Amino acid sequence: MNKEPRVIWFTGLSGAGKTTLAEKLAAYLKENGVKCELLDGDTVRNIFPQTGFTKKDRDEHVKRMGFLASMLERNGITVIASFISPYRESRDFVRKMCRNFVEVYVSTSLEVCEKRDVKGLYKKARRGEITSFTGIDDPYEAPLHPEITINTAGEPVEKSLERLLKFLG
Repeated sequence: MNKEPRVIWFTGLSGAGKTTLAEKLAAYLKENGVKCELLDGDTVRNIFPQTGFTKKDRDEHVKRMGFLASMLERNGITVIASFISPYRESRDFVRKMCRNFVEVYVSTSLEVCEKRDVKGLYKKARRGEITSFTGIDDPYEAPLHPEITINTAGEPVEKSLERLLKFLG
């Protein structure tokens, strides 16, 4: 396993499988002696509850988390970041801050994500109870050139992890 520090940035819709795959990757890396930290969108928002959901708020949030990730990477820590991060421009901003950035596009379809809706967020967004919800009334800009694309609808998480680990070397 390559132990060079990097920022492995998971992006995709809510319910795509980003967190599940990121957690599995973090556990694997730690078991194999790689110093790493997991930054997850839901966890971070619990710490920074003032973070909003407008385009400006989301861009600022992603850029802040990207800055944190780049600092950790610079200090020898591999960062696994799991954020919807819906806008290309903010993801590209983060890419430029990092020395070794790996964009993992979890490309699971909106239809599958809505079926998985464990938190009921898509239902609330469809009823208008939540606004600016990515994939419903706010866009998700898919990466144009991610390092790897994974669709979690078509394979078990273990197979997705296996493919990701093979890619990461």
